[in-house]
Amino acid sequence: MRMSSSVIRQRIQELGPWFHNIELEGVSTAPDHFLGNYPFIKWNKFAHAIPADLTGKTVLDIGCNAGFYSIEMKRRGAERVLGIDFDEAYLAQAKFAAEVAETEIEFRQLSVYDVGALGERFDIVLFMGVLYHLRHPLLALDLVRDHVVGDLLVFQSMQRGSDEVAAVEENYHFWREDLFEDASFPKLHFIEHRYADDPTNWWIPNRACTQAMLRSAGFEIEAHPETEVYVCRPAGRPGGEGAVYPAAGAKA
Repeated sequence: MRMSSSVIRQRIQELGPWFHNIELEGVSTAPDHFLGNYPFIKWNKFAHAIPADLTGKTVLDIGCNAGFYSIEMKRRGAERVLGIDFDEAYLAQAKFAAEVAETEIEFRQLSVYDVGALGERFDIVLFMGVLYHLRHPLLALDLVRDHVVGDLLVFQSMQRGSDEVAAVEENYHFWREDLFEDASFPKLHFIEHRYADDPTNWWIPNRACTQAMLRSAGFEIEAHPETEVYVCRPAGRPGGEGAVYPAAGAKA
């Protein structure tokens, strides 16, 4: 039996504030979002890069927040979708949103640093808007690659600084200092206190750094369908032999 709009609206208010704006039976969870209709406007720019038919596929949504992407994966026919988040409030929102959307999704409270405890790999792993909230971002990418990515990693991170990507050399002499003044060299900016009023915004990469960190963690970037989004495969896995976007070098 479907919930009435008034019940949905009341429950949305009780579970707020929401970061994901999700339309539930015509009622928006975050209609005044400072980024607009988010994350739909982001999703709309890279949705084509993910298979439209996910029949038989398994999906892990790391840092699922209120479950927008988990719901979209289930709507594409994924056999199993697991959303994990460390925040109980977000998980409560996600469970409610999935219930109203009539999608069967499993949600668990789990840190990205503990993904190895899942003991399984997933066909598609979503890592959307997580990196900059982590105190140990490269460790997290290493763990994701080593333990849960079976085929595709769909990665997104806020980026600041230059969009240019410098050619990366194999080694740099100790007295070489000019590269640190080059805006296109990989840079990971540290936020000691707050950014956008959020104390969990710790690290913000430039574009070159995002690509370098993915490569360093053992991923090959196959597509870059949106400014902040990368579709990757673990290096050496079938379908991931030879990076097609870009190797250490060319400007993006």
